[in-house]
Amino acid sequence: MKRRFFNLQIDVSVPGRWYFSDPTNSQGEEIEDIWQFTEGVSVDLRERLRIPVSRAGNALDFTTAGAGRTPIVSARVASVFREMAPFDVQLFSVDVEGESKPYFLLNVSRTIRCIDDAACEEVQIRTADEYTERVGEYQSVMGLRIDTSKVGDARVFRTWGWHSPIIVDEEIKDALEANGIFGGKFEEV
Repeated sequence: MKRRFFNLQIDVSVPGRWYFSDPTNSQGEEIEDIWQFTEGVSVDLRERLRIPVSRAGNALDFTTAGAGRTPIVSARVASVFREMAPFDVQLFSVDVEGESKPYFLLNVSRTIRCIDDAACEEVQIRTADEYTERVGEYQSVMGLRIDTSKVGDARVFRTWGWHSPIIVDEEIKDALEANGIFGGKFEEV
């Protein structure tokens, strides 16, 4: 049976949802690279980060922080990733402003070159005119589809050249839904 995969995204339609600013260090200072948590590689985080709330609202199990879209998850969601995909993710405890419950920064540490250009609705590839260091990566992907034959044993990963999606396999999706994930939604890829 062919494995199925899904893009885990924030559900912006949740009424009264909270929103976070970019992570800071424990003194509230900007961290050097807010994008490091969306690049699909392991990171060496040496300090506990703070997550400032930019707009108060309902606590969520899954959301992202700031312009860098750093994934932040509840302990419930973290336990699913820790148990089912320990080799694909890193989880770091964070302090969410005004929140006593435990939250974690979810760093997806695996990247796979698997976007199926022909099956996607539309793809635009970066050229040398834009970002020389990113030539060949994606500028835009609409209707994302992946070639599952290239995924191997990965359960959670980011796509090469288009890092924003967090791709999870169907078993992880089902486990997150069974735990009542609040704030996340899934789209099959």
